[in-house]
Amino acid sequence: MKRAIWATLLAASMLLAAAPGALAHAGNPDYRSVIDKVTPHVPNVTFQVLSYDSYLQLLDQHGHEVTIYGYENEPYARILRDGTVQVNQRSPATYLNDSRFATEQVPPIADPTAPPQWKTVDDSGTFIWHDHRMHYQSTATPPQVTDKGRKTKIFDYTVPIKVDSRKGAIDGTLYWVGSPGASKTAFILAGIVIVLAGAAFVMLTRRRRRDEEERGGGEPEEKSAEKEAW
Repeated sequence: MKRAIWATLLAASMLLAAAPGALAHAGNPDYRSVIDKVTPHVPNVTFQVLSYDSYLQLLDQHGHEVTIYGYENEPYARILRDGTVQVNQRSPATYLNDSRFATEQVPPIADPTAPPQWKTVDDSGTFIWHDHRMHYQSTATPPQVTDKGRKTKIFDYTVPIKVDSRKGAIDGTLYWVGSPGASKTAFILAGIVIVLAGAAFVMLTRRRRRDEEERGGGEPEEKSAEKEAW
């Protein structure tokens, strides 16, 4: 019984310790990044938000050339008409997008004013990238949030794009929604505490009864077994 209790406590502590690390490499469930509009509207070119507020996905299904622009309006990435996916090695966004809070070192080759140096990375017609324009650049709660239980608009954002020869943009909005996962975790932990407390109570009660029987103060074993409810 003791071993079971300690094993449960150890598993719970390991889950809690792993949670912050997982959040650092994924989206933040306290937020929702929503695409409001994409121009130009091309039915076979679609964009989608992945992982709450962390990634944008471009799917180019039928023979269009789509270019995504970086933070200094330089060509950052593109999908060619045959589905080839390329990233500009001279775009600072190529390196800044490797971490959630743009902590990566930008190499000297990165120059937004220089002609693009394209590197092919895929041929699937799909490109997924982290974009700092679509999420809040801090671990602190935004000042707009005065009630953590209420959905709150944080800001609007724009990611410039070009489809074939037509310039346009992904226009979206970032919202604070609060984290349902955090509240569920609290209930789960409360349930674990209740189960452990119950198990400890049963163990102590049984031990007390055994001690009483050994001292001769208890009833015959058959009667005690009949009275035991667990």
